[in-house]
Amino acid sequence: MPWQDNSGNGGGRGPWGQPPRGNGGGNNNGGRRNDPPDLEDLLQASRQRLKRAFPRGGRGGGNGGGGFNMSAATGGLVAGAVVLLWLASGIYQVATNELAVVTTFGKYDTVKGPGLHWHIPAPVQSVNKQPALTLQDTVIPANDRRSGQLSPGLMLTGDKNIVDVAFTVQWKIKSDLVPAPGEDLPGVAQFVFNIDDPAALVRMTGEAAMREVVGSNTLDFVQTEGRVEVAEESKQLMQAALDSYRAGIDIERVNMTLAEPPTQEVNEAFRDVQAAEQNQATVIQNARQYTNQVVPEARGEAQRILEEARGYAAERTADARGQAARFNEIYTEYAQAPEVTRQRMYLETVERVLGDMDKVIVDENAGSGVVPFLPLNELRRNQGAN
Repeated sequence: MPWQDNSGNGGGRGPWGQPPRGNGGGNNNGGRRNDPPDLEDLLQASRQRLKRAFPRGGRGGGNGGGGFNMSAATGGLVAGAVVLLWLASGIYQVATNELAVVTTFGKYDTVKGPGLHWHIPAPVQSVNKQPALTLQDTVIPANDRRSGQLSPGLMLTGDKNIVDVAFTVQWKIKSDLVPAPGEDLPGVAQFVFNIDDPAALVRMTGEAAMREVVGSNTLDFVQTEGRVEVAEESKQLMQAALDSYRAGIDIERVNMTLAEPPTQEVNEAFRDVQAAEQNQATVIQNARQYTNQVVPEARGEAQRILEEARGYAAERTADARGQAARFNEIYTEYAQAPEVTRQRMYLETVERVLGDMDKVIVDENAGSGVVPFLPLNELRRNQGAN
């Protein structure tokens, strides 16, 4: 089927304004349909389309004028595209560890949390992103730029001694999205508007707080068991000072890394004192453990002896009472038959005394002048078997 033009530019032109290739197209190639378009034809068609989009006009009319005149439709499209691009430039992304402070003409407007947001592009509104959910460390005293070592943080204790103190402050920006009661700005907005160098502010506040706490305690307390308490008091003082400055900073923790005398000789002496105190604590603890072990054993042994004494007393008392009752019974029998009772008592006594002894009884009438035969070995063997 023949080629048709659907662009409204006439039925005899192609998409670039040139006539279709065919038998009636004035083609020098013999009217073949599948020949590619000529480059000059394409350029000519492009020029024609530009002329229709931007009609030429001149100061004197006709063909002598200069420049293109943009039509109203084209100008509207260009203006709409510029407005869309300007509005699209207001889209911004807030990371998961960030908060964004939005200002309108430089004045605080709102705080946005993590996610995708939009604001009126500049110069109306601007966005200031801060890592409000990231924990940051500040080492006090600061590192020496020349040697890379910590500069001495010499402080005076309450007992007029000098101690070299170093500690680390862990802090972060306050993450509240709305102002706290009594405040006109949330914490992250205070951080943006009220302070210029947060690390320097934290360092200055930390040094002042630590000097106050160290100055109210002894050197021994700061070096040994009071390190945790000193760090906690310094944290509270720092937080109170930063809140009074409306700095928008939260102090998470204060860790003391060094608390020693400034000279090597004094440091070694204090280490010896600390070692002696630790040895003293160890000895006291061992003594308490020994006491806790020996005292219960002694109490248990004493209780056992008391129980055995009570049992022995009960046994002897019961035995004495039984003997007295038996004597009373024997006496009653004896009163009824004295001779029989005496004979019975004699026989029972002889049986009890001689019952376990090797004995042979030979009657005096067994014979005179003749030695009787006594099989002692057989008697003893039979007794052992029994």
